[in-house]
Amino acid sequence: MNTRRLSCLIFLILMLSPTLQSFGCASRTSDNFAKATADANKLTDNVSIYSKPARYDYSASIICGGLERTYSVHISSSYDKSRPTSLIIVLHGGGGTGQGMPKLTGFNAVADEENFIVVYPDGIEKHWNDGRGMQQYRTQIQNIDDVGFISALIGHLSNELNINAKRIYVTGISNGGMMSHRLGCELSQRIAAISPVASNVPVNMASVWVPSRSVPVLIINGTDDPLVPWDGGDIHFGQTKFGEVLSVADTVKFWTTKDHCSSLPVITQLPDKDPSDGTKVRKEIYGGCKDGVEVILYAIEGGGHTWPGGLQYLPESIIGRTSREFNAGEVIWQFFKEHPME
Repeated sequence: MNTRRLSCLIFLILMLSPTLQSFGCASRTSDNFAKATADANKLTDNVSIYSKPARYDYSASIICGGLERTYSVHISSSYDKSRPTSLIIVLHGGGGTGQGMPKLTGFNAVADEENFIVVYPDGIEKHWNDGRGMQQYRTQIQNIDDVGFISALIGHLSNELNINAKRIYVTGISNGGMMSHRLGCELSQRIAAISPVASNVPVNMASVWVPSRSVPVLIINGTDDPLVPWDGGDIHFGQTKFGEVLSVADTVKFWTTKDHCSSLPVITQLPDKDPSDGTKVRKEIYGGCKDGVEVILYAIEGGGHTWPGGLQYLPESIIGRTSREFNAGEVIWQFFKEHPME
């Protein structure tokens, strides 16, 4: 296998693949695919970023829907079990793992500074059932209940730790970002706010998802994402298609409609803090929403299928540019902090 082919496979596995897999179907994974997955996960697995020593840092599992579901937890040294603490659920991209997300996002450092708990769940066979309805993976075929898993995980962690029920949030990238959209709609009674990164609402779910309350949403997308198209359409890699998504504009409209927001945003061009990174940031705030929520878009002009301020996990020629204009983890936390469950 030549280097370019291996890189392409790694990219495809890490971020592209939709849904989760499980419930006893035979594996569809080839030897080359498995090797590429292992190589890709070496980029991010088993690496944590701490600004202070962790009080607790552990991996565990629960049984949900007859399946063993795994996750990793990071709790800073500032955690006080007598005080309710915010929880952020961070979802990996397709083919990734929860253990790889601290290095990709740097969220542990933000948690240590701001004293919240982070949990990094694992999709079965490294994919989430984000609703695209694809047939390449067992999760989509068998409609694995990932919403039920995340709900059960919230309940389990709330029994073990002092979780603030009004401050439970979800973010994720790519397949994990689309799963964040789904959770914001289908688990809105438990999740205070969401922040999907490098992902849009699947076309087939746009008329199905109906949140039970107004949900604050922070959307972060790159205009030059080579995988999830800014203007919508098929998610693709080469000739292979991985479901169809709305455009960023229509994804924003999906949420502003659900939240009864103004259709006219307040638009700000943020200062170009790093002219060398080839990106700029346009911030669009949609206010006037029901119950005082907001829908905000960070449009990364020139940005790719990446986490702003995070790891450039593959070359720009494959995934596009990683913006250095802001730290997405810090911006996401600030948004979450301002939007508890009402």
